[in-house]
Amino acid sequence: MVQQLSKKPWLGVLTFAALVVCITSWFVIMTPLVILRAVPIYKVQRLFARLNVKFATFWVGSNQLLFKCLHPPHRPVHIEGHIKPNSSYMVLSNHQSWADILVLFNVLHKRVPFARFFLKKELIWLPIVGVICWAMDFPFMKRHSPAKLARNPALAADDLEATRRACEVYKLNPVAVVNFAEGTRFSPKKAKKTKSPYRYLLKPKYGGLSAALNAMGEQFAGIVDVTICYEPSEDSIAWSWLCGRQTKARVHIRVIPVPADLIAGNYREDAEFRQRFKNWLDSVWREKDERLKRMHGVA
Repeated sequence: MVQQLSKKPWLGVLTFAALVVCITSWFVIMTPLVILRAVPIYKVQRLFARLNVKFATFWVGSNQLLFKCLHPPHRPVHIEGHIKPNSSYMVLSNHQSWADILVLFNVLHKRVPFARFFLKKELIWLPIVGVICWAMDFPFMKRHSPAKLARNPALAADDLEATRRACEVYKLNPVAVVNFAEGTRFSPKKAKKTKSPYRYLLKPKYGGLSAALNAMGEQFAGIVDVTICYEPSEDSIAWSWLCGRQTKARVHIRVIPVPADLIAGNYREDAEFRQRFKNWLDSVWREKDERLKRMHGVA
């Protein structure tokens, strides 16, 4: 029965509506905690930030139940390595769709601490989602265009400093910090425009990840390298996922060590360190691109 329904466009509408109802319901429940998070007393802010995160884990669990009820079973997640649920991790993932966020919440649920994403500063004004993310200490970052950075290179330093400040608060409790190193969603058009050397990935952005490792690297038990491979679809990935047509999508997770020699360097001012960091991340990206080729069944 579910297999038949999964091909119906209205299943996508139903899933989207259910997700909206779910997050709205939890927002109503969390509203007093969100308000108290704004009290200008540091210890009170930390207490209610933690409580908001606790309730948000219930929201993720509700989403999992929703998917099980409405969608056919999905392929199991393949994991290489051991993940300790109460330790902090840096999560690296490729980025193709806004569905990636819900997929990551789903596959990381109870495997790592509640995930925080680096978000564009404009998203803080997104109804419901923006204020909840703020209440849970999601880092909101300004994103400057290459042209703007060329006119004012000092803006790059502002971005790195904002990353460090955002990560400082995570030293208090275990956290999973998610970094979409590509900086934006992949598409063949973007790959061609940016002259990406990869088939399924955009070139990674190095500075933000370096700043996060510089701020928290010693706390991370490891790097959780996530590779998401969706099935080809005539519709957008997000819509096909909502309609239950991504049952054969694959998620691969591997745990790799944090490179100890790349934690404490100065990415902006030390050219030798910058090149070593780029070489390391490029090697991770080459492996991810090869893995995506295999997941897509491409020789």
